[in-house]
Amino acid sequence: MYAIINTGGKQYKVEPGSVLKVEKLPADVGETVEFEASLIRDDSGNIKTEGKVEAEVVEHGKHKKVLVFHFKRKKNYKKLNGHRQPYTMIKIKEIKG
Repeated sequence: MYAIINTGGKQYKVEPGSVLKVEKLPADVGETVEFEASLIRDDSGNIKTEGKVEAEVVEHGKHKKVLVFHFKRKKNYKKLNGHRQPYTMIKIKEIKG
């Protein structure tokens, strides 16, 4: 059984027990969050277009640093910047069809 959820402008394929990093959510560690499922497929192959997915917030953190470098040749222009995107790690508890 799996489901497709939308969060943070992205879609994720999740199964019960899976752990994934999503865009930062305004929930504390240990809280339960609920997502709308845009598609659910059960073990017998039936597909539903409505449902909910329950997940538990495991931790908050930041991804590895991504370097952003701007350069214009012949103009002596160089600019280096770094960015670390915050994330929330969630563990999928249950898929409700």
